[in-house]
Amino acid sequence: MKSPLLSLPGAVPGEGPDEGVAAHYGDLFREQRALADGSGFVDLSHRGVITVTGPDRLSWLHLLLTQHVSELPAGQATEALILSPHGHIEHALYIVDDGETTWAHVEPGTQGDLLAYLESMKFFYRVEIADRTEEFAVVHLPAGSIAEAPEGAAVRETPYGRDLFLPRADLESFAAASGPPAGALAYEALRVEAHRPRLGLETDHRTIPHELGLIGSAVHLHKGCYRGQETVARVENLGKPPRRLVFLHLDGSEVTLPGHGAPVRLASEGAAGRTLGFVTTSARHHELGPIALALVKRNVPVDAALIVDTTAAAQEVVVEP
Repeated sequence: MKSPLLSLPGAVPGEGPDEGVAAHYGDLFREQRALADGSGFVDLSHRGVITVTGPDRLSWLHLLLTQHVSELPAGQATEALILSPHGHIEHALYIVDDGETTWAHVEPGTQGDLLAYLESMKFFYRVEIADRTEEFAVVHLPAGSIAEAPEGAAVRETPYGRDLFLPRADLESFAAASGPPAGALAYEALRVEAHRPRLGLETDHRTIPHELGLIGSAVHLHKGCYRGQETVARVENLGKPPRRLVFLHLDGSEVTLPGHGAPVRLASEGAAGRTLGFVTTSARHHELGPIALALVKRNVPVDAALIVDTTAAAQEVVVEP
């Protein structure tokens, strides 16, 4: 899904999971500062959009998701996961219900598999599920923004800003009235700063919610059964997750950022040492410089000096060991 906003002045196309929208519009740090100050918007129109309608929609979703949504008030944002039978994260949904329809945006390209799973679980429930990605685009307004949401748009309001579900036909007119635009790289830098994990970057095929600090924000510990709940309960009550998310301050003298999957080691062991984890997302921040999120083994000392490839890295705890 290629965004029409790639035709805006200075737009440089994104890559990887953010292909289809602008990585930046010519000034990465200016765009970050604008978002941090509550101005501008981010084009997230490459993300998938799923809707669920029908009188049973919330009670039905409650049975499938990790979050308590059976009594979700209209207009209240939440997020939820769908887990494998073994408790590994398969899907992440960013949800709001407008009183008639439950809206969710998801990672680009994942909506097809998500829709297929949801359809397989309908049974006798009075629900209708639809992939609305071709009709609706997601746009992000940062926290503090005074921009008006278009009338009738579904809005997810969170501490980090508002996600709007706009008709794709209105995307260009919204951009003209709501600038300046900020690219995906600016949005990602602020996401990394806020320690917010992203499906497909901070997750792999064996990630469980505890490793990313998602208990509470996306996983409710006191609701009915759902697929994968046994693993969640067992780790919560009897053990610790095998890995933990950390935030890294990287040596600013390096020219290039480490890529996704770059190995994390103890600085004392050097570049030939044991691999203790890997970088999930790296970014250049307008104030902090080069930063990253990484998944490391739980028993890595919280005060240990680390290296990523050959780049020195100081860690901050996100998930307690």
